[in-house]
Amino acid sequence: MEIVYQDNHIVIVNKAPGEIVQGDRTGDKPLVEMVREWIKETCAKPGNVFCGVAHRLDRPVGGLVVFARTSKALSRLNEMFRDGKVKKTYWAITKNTPTEPEATLTHYITTVERNNKSYASETEKKGSQKAILKYRVIAHSDHYNLLEVSLLTGRKHQIRVQLAAIGCPVKGDLKYGAERSNPDGSISLQSHRMEFIHPVSKKHIDVTAPVPDDNLWRALAEQVEEPASKMDKQMDSSASD
Repeated sequence: MEIVYQDNHIVIVNKAPGEIVQGDRTGDKPLVEMVREWIKETCAKPGNVFCGVAHRLDRPVGGLVVFARTSKALSRLNEMFRDGKVKKTYWAITKNTPTEPEATLTHYITTVERNNKSYASETEKKGSQKAILKYRVIAHSDHYNLLEVSLLTGRKHQIRVQLAAIGCPVKGDLKYGAERSNPDGSISLQSHRMEFIHPVSKKHIDVTAPVPDDNLWRALAEQVEEPASKMDKQMDSSASD
């Protein structure tokens, strides 16, 4: 488990693809339990330790996940995510090249729980939810593209289904039309950067996930010039917010 930011109210973890954020029917140990154990051990806290899940990532997706160490932080983070006050930026690798190098996508997404799959439509349907994202192509290789995606709404499998709807499924994502799976079972989608105002201290938090340890990811990422992360300034394990 890789901690990329922590203070007395929140912990931000770089989730590995394949890990689950919360428990499910598989019975596999969820990330929230790992974080709880880490807090208990690191801070030498007796008894039960609070650790709240502020948002989730799909199991095959890697990258940044925020957990709350206090109930105050959790309630405020829940509201911030719900109201779109957390800026979430994802990176996605696709084999097919989008028609437009930069665009806003708007669809209506319907989720079928029976097969745990979402479907995108150009028009509103009964039970559907409006889904909006912005993307831009930020790097190329001979066979793949790296897209930067900003979510404006938060729907189940939103990035995966919307990119598939324009003919650009995420690499490795068999569920949404990729030609083949990735060897490790992941899909090439990362929760790459998060920016928000700290729910308690009101500090500006801006954290970026490390580039996945993969030759294709590294080759594409080397083409991208990103703003300097403020993570180093924020990393203060003795913060007393």
